[in-house]
Amino acid sequence: MREQDLFDKLRKIERLYAGATTHGEKEAAAEAIARIKRRIGETAKIDRPVEYKFTLVDGWSRKLFLALLRRYALKPYRRARQRRNTVMVKVPRSFVEETLWPEFLELSEVLQSYLDEVTERVISQGIYADEGDEEVVEDLD
Repeated sequence: MREQDLFDKLRKIERLYAGATTHGEKEAAAEAIARIKRRIGETAKIDRPVEYKFTLVDGWSRKLFLALLRRYALKPYRRARQRRNTVMVKVPRSFVEETLWPEFLELSEVLQSYLDEVTERVISQGIYADEGDEEVVEDLD
């Protein structure tokens, strides 16, 4: 996958969760983000924000999640003595369930696939081309 293909895929996912109804929608990405921010505001009037604790498995996921929160003007934080992979945020439950978490999972899958592909290519071209798994041996103890 080329980097431009990755960006295109990420924009398509963004349009999906912003409520775009047609593939050829002319609205810019900024408009999609504005729609989601409005939805958060409207939802917060009905469904009060609650504190969520997210534990992310790796640095890439954490960076992606923080960027997604900040894009929607949400303020991520963590408490003193919480681990770096913990992200706290106050947000309406329905927004998390309908938009934030599903979008994060989809974006994360696309990004992880891209990073795996790049890693395999760099290792096979720069270190060693054999991509096989390690040998499984019986315990001799």
